[in-house]
Amino acid sequence: MATHRDPSIGELKNAAMLSRRLPPMWLWHAGLVTDDSETAGLYASMSTLRAVRKLRPDPIPDDVLERVLQAACWAPTGGNTQPWRVVVITDPQVKASMKEIYAPEWAKYVGGFMKMMEGLPPEQLAPWERVAAAGDYLADHLDEAPALLLFCGNPKMMAITDAKLDRVSVVGGGSIYPAVQNAMLACVAEGLGCTLTTLHCLREAEVMELLKIPEGWATAALVPIGYPVGKGHGPISRQPPSQLAFCDTFGNAWS
Repeated sequence: MATHRDPSIGELKNAAMLSRRLPPMWLWHAGLVTDDSETAGLYASMSTLRAVRKLRPDPIPDDVLERVLQAACWAPTGGNTQPWRVVVITDPQVKASMKEIYAPEWAKYVGGFMKMMEGLPPEQLAPWERVAAAGDYLADHLDEAPALLLFCGNPKMMAITDAKLDRVSVVGGGSIYPAVQNAMLACVAEGLGCTLTTLHCLREAEVMELLKIPEGWATAALVPIGYPVGKGHGPISRQPPSQLAFCDTFGNAWS
């Protein structure tokens, strides 16, 4: 009888290198990539960046982590001010404290979410149950992830052009989240699993005190990273441009 074996770190790295050269076949058929390896690798990373919540405790080599952080630093920001910073959490005690903050908030969130899913047909409920189970794993093992990336930003360093509009401000995030996305795409290229969560913001004061983040800064994203327990990144399900893009005016179909 065949037994399941998780891929080794070496195998994951080889797969990551291969993914830089071989994008998903649908990208070829759609004419979105050519045979240029760098272009193909970028599209492959974007089209396989799914949430990976089950991470091994194996340490991440310093050079790999440095490349992930460098990718974040390349992200565009308003006025090129780079008004964000990232705290790389590797200390076991600090990670344990982050788990104590995160896990109860996840339990409340997922409890309410799954209650809303009650009554769905089994085939529709099953995918959400898998997501919830993976989220439970992350909450239970957050302290075991080799690194937690806590991104924060300083609004005083941003040109927040929508600050006075009569709605929730969103512009400031445009100078933080591209760095988060770049780091996560780099994780794909490096064979690292990752996922973005913001539940820690519900207890931001505690996070700020724990990580000694100075007044005036705000937390934006928590990204646990590490080599995946299972297959890691892979095919994602997203709506296409025909559903999300408009031509010239809102609501006018792109295609």
